[in-house]
Amino acid sequence: MSRQAQRKLFIITFLIPTFLFFCLFTLFPISKGIYISLFDWSGSSEHMTYIGLDNFKALIQDPIVWRAIGNDYFLVIGKVIGIILLATFFAVAVTRLRVRGQQFFRLVFFLPNLISIVVIGVLWRFVYNPSIGFLNSFLGIFTNAHNNRPWLGEEGTALWSILWPSIWAGVGFYFLLLVASILSIPASLYEAAEMDGASPNRQFWRITLPLIWEQVKVSILHIVMTTLNGSFVMVLLMTEGGPDNSTQVLGSYLYQMGFRQFHMGYAAALGVLILILSLATTLVLQRVLRRDSIEFS
Repeated sequence: MSRQAQRKLFIITFLIPTFLFFCLFTLFPISKGIYISLFDWSGSSEHMTYIGLDNFKALIQDPIVWRAIGNDYFLVIGKVIGIILLATFFAVAVTRLRVRGQQFFRLVFFLPNLISIVVIGVLWRFVYNPSIGFLNSFLGIFTNAHNNRPWLGEEGTALWSILWPSIWAGVGFYFLLLVASILSIPASLYEAAEMDGASPNRQFWRITLPLIWEQVKVSILHIVMTTLNGSFVMVLLMTEGGPDNSTQVLGSYLYQMGFRQFHMGYAAALGVLILILSLATTLVLQRVLRRDSIEFS
């Protein structure tokens, strides 16, 4: 056997198990979900009634679906702006402004990533508790009055109250990612910029940001994907979609329809909708965020 044939055989040997796992845990569930979405099924009955695209027609006419889509993209936009701005600011502060205690800040920011999302949800429910919550107690210091505002129980504040914990829990991972990217930039570039009289602000816009842009782009795409597919966990833990579906997202609505109201076919259609929105949003963002890559030697 030639060397080239041996190399191809070696590559195929490692690709086949990965491809099989991909088919088993990704392609098969997706195809099964699309198949179930064409039926009226409770999820436990032996009989499945074929109804074609009726579930998808019902999605279009369901006002909760449209509200859930709006909530999903509210969280997407809020998390992208909040996490990227905070992660970039603190990453630059730790690496370029030479703030003391770098290891301490890295540990503090990454700590939420070591905590289970369930623990984070329960913790912040106590923070927002109208009677014994930290937030109302803290605000009472400045108002000199007992504040018992139900932050998770009002339509105007519930979704915002979910956004802040989501940002807090996500900053640490992207902070470390951007710190590593900034530290990989040759110091000679900054030294040359300082000799030319460039201010720290100009160095950020002309050197730091262009050279870490690929990492920023990956971070944005990752935030978008995890939010569209995983924000339902925080919603279920903190509000269960209420009050009056004001915090409902597609994932939590899917869970409600499939595992509480036992409309599994409709829930599968919601899953297909999440897949379509995730793929479409990712493709659009890839085009919007596209720019020429900058390399350094």
